[in-house]
Amino acid sequence: MSNLETSTNSPAPTSLDLDRARASLQQSLSRYAAEKVGTVSPSLQSDLDALAYTLTKLEQTSYSIAVFGLVSRGKSAVLNALIGEKVLETGPLNGVTRFPRSIRWSPDGTTQIDLIDTPGLDEIDGEARATMAAEVVRQADLILFIIAGDITQLEYQALRELRLAQKPLLLVFNKSDLYPEQERQTIYQQLQNLSGDTVSDELLQRLLSADEVVMVAADPAPIQVRIEYPDGTKKYEWEQPTPQIAPLQQKIQELLAREGRSLLAINALVQARLAEGNLAKITLDGMQSEANTLVWRFAQYKAIAVAANPIAIFDVLGGVVVDAILIGSLAKLYNLPMTKYEIRKLLSGVVFSSASLLLGELATGVVFGVGKTTALIISGTFNVAALPGYLGAGAVQGAIAGYGAYMVGKAAQTYLSTGATWGQLGANTVIREILDRIDDATIIARLRDELLPTPAPEDPPV
Repeated sequence: MSNLETSTNSPAPTSLDLDRARASLQQSLSRYAAEKVGTVSPSLQSDLDALAYTLTKLEQTSYSIAVFGLVSRGKSAVLNALIGEKVLETGPLNGVTRFPRSIRWSPDGTTQIDLIDTPGLDEIDGEARATMAAEVVRQADLILFIIAGDITQLEYQALRELRLAQKPLLLVFNKSDLYPEQERQTIYQQLQNLSGDTVSDELLQRLLSADEVVMVAADPAPIQVRIEYPDGTKKYEWEQPTPQIAPLQQKIQELLAREGRSLLAINALVQARLAEGNLAKITLDGMQSEANTLVWRFAQYKAIAVAANPIAIFDVLGGVVVDAILIGSLAKLYNLPMTKYEIRKLLSGVVFSSASLLLGELATGVVFGVGKTTALIISGTFNVAALPGYLGAGAVQGAIAGYGAYMVGKAAQTYLSTGATWGQLGANTVIREILDRIDDATIIARLRDELLPTPAPEDPPV
């Protein structure tokens, strides 16, 4: 049985994480695609396509492993050795790989892995390198960083940048056959103890433990061998040794067996979270004018109603109703769901708005010597003498009520753009479920704090 199917150190992987991730992506796609496909901007369609691609990848249980490194480190050779066939071009010249290329690898005949080869990070300048790396890293479930000896400053910086992608990473010491045994072991031990003084370095060291450093020789240098024939003649020939790639193959298989499905699910959900955030933002931006008009209209309605109403308790109750209708109207306008996460946060805004009205009632009673309700009780009937106090109190309370409705409306716009990821089957919700179940011994567990979005749904800042 393949190592990808079972592991002696951990229980067989469950499909629950993949099932939940699929359901989350299907929900996101149906929410946006039903109303928006065919009438969307290219950027919006791009995010919809990203969601669809990620869902397909989940359904196929297909992993992506990206290979990074500087030129002449043997990235393509490592991939050729993994698949056991020279598919990717290699050579003595720098920069043989000019653009990212993907090849399919199925080590057990069932599991599908896309190996993504990339150009050397030091041969692509500036913005083009950053764009290429960001796109490849986004797709990757696992990163292989190839070096060929002592790590250089440029390699160390590249490692730190890749670390920020919050993806599991293996450091592969290739061309180890070029070093004498003692020197090879010294370099290997140094790589296993990467450390530094900055926060970024500490994060790198936490992710890249000694277990994630692998030593290989993907394309060993030819060695000269002497051939002796029966007649006593001798001949020298150059022989190509077999690639020493088994440690890397075993490490990849162990990692995927232990946490591959959870890894695949979380990566898909993180991509879905980004795509859905972009979709919501684009949706809100496209309807900003209509939304602002709606918010101001309700603010005016609330201000007039509160200013004209003589009973304080009705000010509060009526204000709550107006705020609730405003929130629902915005959700309907944007065609975005109103989740429990948003409702909890927006309730605090409604409570604040209501409390402001009550404080306004008390304040106007002090400033004007009488509140609206008190003015009517004292006069018993309409009395011109009470009119200034009534109007003054009404104007102040109406202004407070209108401002409260405006703030609730703006808060609703903010939370509608992010709340969908916290709803039932929302990307953030499912990510949290997976991380709560994950074994502390896994690589994913070391990323738990970073993968968990902030703020958490239980205690987001106001």
